[in-house]
Amino acid sequence: MFALKDYQEKALKALEGFLRRARVVGIETAWRECAPSVTPTGKQLPYRKDAFGDEIPCVCLRLPTGGGKTLLAAHAVARVGKTYRDTDAPVVLWLTPSDTIRTQTVAALNTAGHPYRQALEHDLPQPARVLELDQLATVNPYDVGRQTIVLVATIQAFRVRDKKKTHRTVYAYDEQLEPHFQGLTPQQAANLDTVKPADLESQPYLTAVDLGKVKASLANFLHLTHPIVIVDEAHNNQTDTSFKTLQRLNPACVIELTATPVGNSNVLYSVSAQALKTEDMIKLPIVLAEHPTGWRDAVRDAILTRQRLETLAQRETDYIRPILLFQAQAKGGEVTVEVLLKHLTSPDGAGLDRNEIAVATGTQKELDGANLFDPACRIRYIITVEALKEGWDCSFAYVLCSLQESRSAKDVEQLLGRVLRMPYARARATPELNRAYAHVIATSFSEAANQLTDRMVHNMGFEKYEAAGAVTPGSASLFPDEAAAETRPLLPDCVLSVPTVPALPVPTELQAVIEIHPTSGGATVIVRGEVSEAVEDYLLSAYTGQHQSAVKEQIEQHHARQAALRAPAARGEPFAPLPQLCLEWDGELQPVERETLMELGEFDLLAQPVQLAGFDVQETVNAFEIDMDGEKVLLRYADSRQLHLNEVSTNATEPDLVRWLEWEVHPPEGNILPAQLRKYLVNLVGHLQRDRGFTLTALLRAKVQLAEAIRREIDHLRKIAIAKGFQAALPGMSTGRLDEGFRYAFTFHPHRYPARPPYYSGRYRFAKHYYPMIHDLREKTASGQRSEEFVCAQALDAHPQVKLWVRNVEREERFSFWLPTATDYFYPDFVAELADGRILAVEYKGEPYKTNDDSREKAQVGRQWEISSGGRCLFLMAVAADEQGRNVQRQIADKITTSTCSGSAS
Repeated sequence: MFALKDYQEKALKALEGFLRRARVVGIETAWRECAPSVTPTGKQLPYRKDAFGDEIPCVCLRLPTGGGKTLLAAHAVARVGKTYRDTDAPVVLWLTPSDTIRTQTVAALNTAGHPYRQALEHDLPQPARVLELDQLATVNPYDVGRQTIVLVATIQAFRVRDKKKTHRTVYAYDEQLEPHFQGLTPQQAANLDTVKPADLESQPYLTAVDLGKVKASLANFLHLTHPIVIVDEAHNNQTDTSFKTLQRLNPACVIELTATPVGNSNVLYSVSAQALKTEDMIKLPIVLAEHPTGWRDAVRDAILTRQRLETLAQRETDYIRPILLFQAQAKGGEVTVEVLLKHLTSPDGAGLDRNEIAVATGTQKELDGANLFDPACRIRYIITVEALKEGWDCSFAYVLCSLQESRSAKDVEQLLGRVLRMPYARARATPELNRAYAHVIATSFSEAANQLTDRMVHNMGFEKYEAAGAVTPGSASLFPDEAAAETRPLLPDCVLSVPTVPALPVPTELQAVIEIHPTSGGATVIVRGEVSEAVEDYLLSAYTGQHQSAVKEQIEQHHARQAALRAPAARGEPFAPLPQLCLEWDGELQPVERETLMELGEFDLLAQPVQLAGFDVQETVNAFEIDMDGEKVLLRYADSRQLHLNEVSTNATEPDLVRWLEWEVHPPEGNILPAQLRKYLVNLVGHLQRDRGFTLTALLRAKVQLAEAIRREIDHLRKIAIAKGFQAALPGMSTGRLDEGFRYAFTFHPHRYPARPPYYSGRYRFAKHYYPMIHDLREKTASGQRSEEFVCAQALDAHPQVKLWVRNVEREERFSFWLPTATDYFYPDFVAELADGRILAVEYKGEPYKTNDDSREKAQVGRQWEISSGGRCLFLMAVAADEQGRNVQRQIADKITTSTCSGSAS
């Protein structure tokens, strides 16, 4: 089974956390607690309830192309069912953007061993049923609520203008569905569609006797079962009509997954393309070569690129056969499919073997039935025009050659997405195989790059800054040797397409670097060398309104590409290793991790009397309340027929409940022995019945919430043990011996930086940040003042003894530097490598936080890291102004110059 990537697990946890809080405090309050700050100033966007009001949560998970949306959706089924529907057998309506995707989704979710099927059933105790709409009649009513039912459809199946007069629709009476509507209470039937006179006309088997009867329709089935709705590629379905359609189905919640959310989406969790790159899901950067001399040159160099990649692929342990995608011109163009195919196979042209070429157009379907991953497959070149068929996916695609004019290539982003996926979702040993390649017909790199960047933002879910930085210039062959690379300029000239010739004359001091060439559609501005602040100020002052915004965006794209090429990480420069705090454990030096502290704190589930003090169940007329740690969750079972809360089998036993709980609450870390967990659960279930007065039936009815309460209790006991272990271990924590070279150290990897937006986009140009982009750093606050963290970063960047620095990404234990605390890991805000080889970690604290318990503990552990390193490491708890009146610049300078250098690398 494919293991979830970090960003996928975090997206699911964000979804679970929001839904869990929504049940307790309401949707809008839960949004304020859980939703991210997404504006450049850190302001949180409000929850938009125009779609479903206050009763139905509707949130979006945003993942760029290649992020694994379908896999994430499959995992979400069980988690949302338990978190929000209190069942491990929910009814799910899974909506796809097209019939093609629907068919592929059903096939994948029904195929044993397929990653989507494995993901769907990973957290389910019983196999799931995955059906198309017309297969619902095969479901026994007894199985609803006992087995997960996933109905896969398109939104179009529910869009019927006059549902009363259409015979074969989800709104029509279906005799095969009648068993699902037997024994309805008046409350359950109150909001369901009934048979109307118009139905008698379209469905002859209905008679006057049926008038007023609840329709045995698929729509009514969904309304009754309160389904979880998952919307794949939600931007294709977000219209008023679509949402009105979904409202009629009475969903429990709506989960959207898309790369490009529309403006009114409630984006709960957003994944950056940088995170996908860090997790080896996509190939980046895209090495782009422009060909102003004609399409034949583009074809020639694209073929050479693919051939070189195939040679390099022989070094890999995994089988990879790089594939080149050609985008030909449509009928009437110069380079049609026929012209290109003739050129490719002609001895006077490319001279390729026709058996290695597949044509995939509306009329020629030479990819049908081909398994491109099979080593016996000979296809190395694919010709298409508009796009490959929906759902086509082959991570062996490495090179795109678009022969259409860049401004008119409407489907280039769809093809570009095909060459971004990384084979086997693992980094390749050969650096060239971690990149994607594109050859396009364009007059300049800037023109071609801007077009690709726009499509990556608007169609593939990239942030503007990361999209611009993801496109880098290549030579004609895209594989320059090292000597040639050293002599090439870091970046081509900045070429701007502007709507008119600038109204202001070019200042005398800038005339040597700025050229203006009028065109039929406006003008082209070429900036030679750096786009300095003076150049930027002139260009922005020459335009107003939307024209100024367009110019500013092109300049920002240029700066992003410049940073991507100049960053030390992009050049392969190493960052000095950062020693980790360690402990002597069983005669061995080990890093101080959670598991180490937990064991040192003598974590033992059976060491104390079992209790679940915060858990309670109270019956009401139509519901029961579950109280967990003072937070009440109301379960209404009268209108949740699928849960069958009053129909638990009478032969269910205490061991049945214990086995289910054991399966449900066992921690993925594996730090609790199964036998220990089983005995703990036996004791707990016995305690709840014997000492707390719960009946077995009550515990079975509330088993999902009981499992959640047990997880909380185990987590609470684990945290107590970690805190105990931390306090006992802190005096003995050490980075180890300098003469041994610090056995355990963290290293910033050049291509592993899971920065999250908003990225830094201010005008000040940082020169020493290790990576091209800077994680979550704002130049100004909402009031227009410079942010304190920006001032701290600027001070680091300006200090002559700072060689490199990194804006450390919090909560990324695999990719960021951390130190242990009594509760979790602590991630210093900034980490710098000094010119003499020492390391400086800086934690910045604003005025309200600089003296609280959390800050004192961080200062304590930072000091321990520093004093145990023999002068190799420095730690600073920085503030705007300290007790001595020093600003942050002086605090950093004094820390670097007054700390001892004994044992340093100098």
